[in-house]
Amino acid sequence: MIFTHDTEHALAVVVDLINTGAAASGAERLGGLPGLRSFVERNTFSDVGELTDADLLRVLDLRARFHAVFRAGDVPSAVRQINEIVGAVGATPHLTDHDGYDWHVHFFAPGAPLGEHLAADCGMALAYVVAAGELDRLRTCEAPDCSRVLVDLSRNRCRRYCDSRTCGNRMHVAAYRARQREAGADSPQKETAAH
Repeated sequence: MIFTHDTEHALAVVVDLINTGAAASGAERLGGLPGLRSFVERNTFSDVGELTDADLLRVLDLRARFHAVFRAGDVPSAVRQINEIVGAVGATPHLTDHDGYDWHVHFFAPGAPLGEHLAADCGMALAYVVAAGELDRLRTCEAPDCSRVLVDLSRNRCRRYCDSRTCGNRMHVAAYRARQREAGADSPQKETAAH
């Protein structure tokens, strides 16, 4: 584990949130309150009250801001984006041990609106990444037809695709087929030369 459990969870939430947008996935998957509820359930948020249209608007704004961090070309740009995100929230750090996890820090007040929850915890997770000198772990999928984001938490920083089952498999199959075509193109020439 590179970061603490709660930081890695918050980074996974950021990735999921960014990838709900058309800019990353090609289609909007967070277009209304049902999509927002699904996002909250999928990411097992605790202490989230009734969701409103105001929550949706705030989350959509945060999604764009988080995506800007992934697209930042350098550390100062990422720092500026992250500081704007966490600076707009009245952070209230406190220790908690909910849902079977040991003690960890939440940066939002209990009962805070979803937007504050995301801005505080996810913004701080991104801040930890930058502070650790690991900005290059925030990536966009390398598949040519994919714009989804990922956080490379592998030890040797080798993760290239948003999902090894989809983009990763497609790219490996394409590379295999290209090698087969190349080998097939070489075979007749070798046989002709032998005659």
